[in-house]
This record gives sequence, structure tokens and C-alpha cells, in this order.
Amino acid sequence: MRRFLPICAIAVALVGGVACSHTSGPGSSAKPTAFGAALVESSGGKQTGGVGAALAQPVVVQVNDDQGNAVPNALVAMRGPAGVVFDPAAGLSDSSGQFTTNVTLGFSPARYQLSATTATKANKAVELKIEEIGLGYQQTLGSQLNDQYCSRCHNSESTPERVSNYDNLEVKPHPFTEGDTLNKMSDADLTSIISFGGPALNKSPLMPPYGYTLTKAQTQALISYIRMVSDPPYGVPGVVHVEK
Repeated sequence: MRRFLPICAIAVALVGGVACSHTSGPGSSAKPTAFGAALVESSGGKQTGGVGAALAQPVVVQVNDDQGNAVPNALVAMRGPAGVVFDPAAGLSDSSGQFTTNVTLGFSPARYQLSATTATKANKAVELKIEEIGLGYQQTLGSQLNDQYCSRCHNSESTPERVSNYDNLEVKPHPFTEGDTLNKMSDADLTSIISFGGPALNKSPLMPPYGYTLTKAQTQALISYIRMVSDPPYGVPGVVHVEK
């Protein structure tokens, strides 16, 4: 069973300027005047970003009491694997009960397991797990190819830059995050359907072939991206899950 830091240990770490050996950025010597019972993610989880780079959006967590009400002035500390940087690494929740931090990922392509910790009035640690996805060179190329060729049909959400065609298709394509389906397909299966279209695996002909559009290396990059963003995670060697 994982052991959590009591609030006194968290406070000592904050006075030293960091929440743990794997985080950096300004800490907080401010003392909490309130204590919560739960932490919830407000925004910023499940982002994808380049390794060694700051995520596009900050991570925002909220401290609540046992009735679900926001708790201002509660101490929150962030922890993460080696190489992950939080700015700030710790501090007090604001008037809406929220704590905001900017996250820079480590230098390995991986799914990064981060955690936010606060303490109850009874000095019991409460932890919230947050996952972020770091893309290496190959996965970043795959992400770019997805934006160029795939997301218009495989992503149901429209943006100002891209209008989705998903709702116009009689047979709905699988989102690349749909691990329950795509994780069951081998890399060879994905290569076949990308290269030769849906009929290669007895799927819908609405999936066109890209064998004359994408090189072998580009196809492999697209598959690497699909494996990294799948939810639930793709559980074979080659996709790294960093927790410590």
C-alpha cells in the first residue's frame, strides 16, 4: 500500500521550496487555514505534449469538503516522475478552492502519472492521480499526420481549424483514443487498414487506403501515436507508463 505524506511532512517540503525530489519550481511557505476532504480534477488532465515541453494548458485541481463544497486556503502539493517540473510545485487553493500549476513533461515519450496531494483536518493525506501524455519525435510526427489526414473523420469534435465529418458518415470511425477496440488490433492489422483501407480487414469501405500517400515510416509513426493515446492504455512493451 502506498504511504502518503502527513501534512507536517508536506509543509516541511514546501518550506524547502519543492514538493518532492522530482518536482521543481517555487514552493509556498504559506500555512493552510482550511482543510479539505477530497481533490477533484478541474481541467488539464489527459493532455498530449512534446517531451521536455510545457503542456499547452495548466493543470487545475479543486479542494472540496465532505459535502462537495469548495475549500479555499487549503495546501496542495504536486508530485511527479523524474524530469517533470511544476510551476508552482505547491501552494494554497484560491477563493474558488482551486490550485493551478503549469507542467513541463520529462524527456522520455511516456504516459506520465502525476499526483496532487492535500491533507484533511485529521492529518490524513488525500491524493488525486492525473495522467499526461508525452510525445517523442515519432509520436509527434504521428500526431501531425493524424491532424492532416485522419482527425476530420476519426474525431467527432469540430474546431475553428477543422470541421468534423464524423456525423456525416454512415459507419462511424473509431476515435484513436478508443483503446477498447484498437488495442485488440495488432500493428500489422493497423498497417493493413491504413495502407489498403477498410476492406483489408472486412471493415467499411469508407476508410480509404493511404498506402500511396504515407511512407512506411509515416505509417509506423501514426500507429505509434495511436498506441500512445489509447484509453485504456495499450499494455505492451514499447508504450511506457512513468509513475515514479
